[in-house]
Amino acid sequence: ASPRAAMAAALKRCLVRRRDGREQHGVAASCLRELRDKASGVLALDKAGEPITLVLAEDGTIVEDEDYFLCLPSNTKFVALAKDEKWSSRSLDSGTAWLSESGDEVDSGAEKWKQLARQLKQDLSNIILMSEEDLQVLIDVPRSDLAEELAQSQTKIQVLQDTLQQALDRREEERQSRQLLELYLEALKSEDSVLSKVPESETVPGKEMDVVDTGTCSTGTSAKTTLSNQILTALKEKPAPELCLDSQDLELVLKEDTEALASALRWDKQKAEALQQACDQELSKRLQQVQTLHSLRSTSRGKKTLPWGDWLSSKRKK
Repeated sequence: ASPRAAMAAALKRCLVRRRDGREQHGVAASCLRELRDKASGVLALDKAGEPITLVLAEDGTIVEDEDYFLCLPSNTKFVALAKDEKWSSRSLDSGTAWLSESGDEVDSGAEKWKQLARQLKQDLSNIILMSEEDLQVLIDVPRSDLAEELAQSQTKIQVLQDTLQQALDRREEERQSRQLLELYLEALKSEDSVLSKVPESETVPGKEMDVVDTGTCSTGTSAKTTLSNQILTALKEKPAPELCLDSQDLELVLKEDTEALASALRWDKQKAEALQQACDQELSKRLQQVQTLHSLRSTSRGKKTLPWGDWLSSKRKK
């Protein structure tokens, strides 16, 4: 049993998949070459052709060095790229892929909070990518139920829910700050408009009556949006809607045709462009925060995830 145990200890557990695929395969390998061979087999890639390239699913880092491979923690996710294929930050293998995959990994009858809890169990940094609605759902879950689902003590779950509440409060504070700034800028704009119209009204009486409000959307196109009614309602009715959407919805808004978006919201194109720019900035900020946490995780004793206690305590300090 001793040689067999030594062999098992030398093997590293890895997860591999294709660039555009969602199905993951577990593979155990002792070196990078063995991982390439096994990945080619389980993913049905042509071994006789050009060798596949393995990249880290989270950021597209090309893994070619054996020593670097050995330093990676177990259960690291890899994407196998065939000839002429390239990793993309907009592909299913990065960014907010967990949002689209999570629904496939759980039973359709499972409660929503359990799906969200499993996302946190996979990686606590997913808190950053969740919508305000998702954060509130996890906050409202009974502590004992969440502790059982995450296999953690109720004390740690209380700290987790406090952290979720703080994340929710920060978004609300940011929203209120933006609203105050918008009101201030609108007041300045109105004041300038009134002052500029005074001499004009004295010289040309009644001219302002000829100005006609052209309405909201000036595109005049029949383009149709692919966004759901739920997303459109949030975009139209919520102040600073980019703060309440999850990161997958933000990506959908960015990919939407600007004219179609303006038409669906009954806005002009300039306002729709400003919304997409705000969504882009919010998504970039969230992904940057996640990447920062992942970098810290990678340098912390080679662990796959940050320890619950350390991660949550660091969030509370912030």
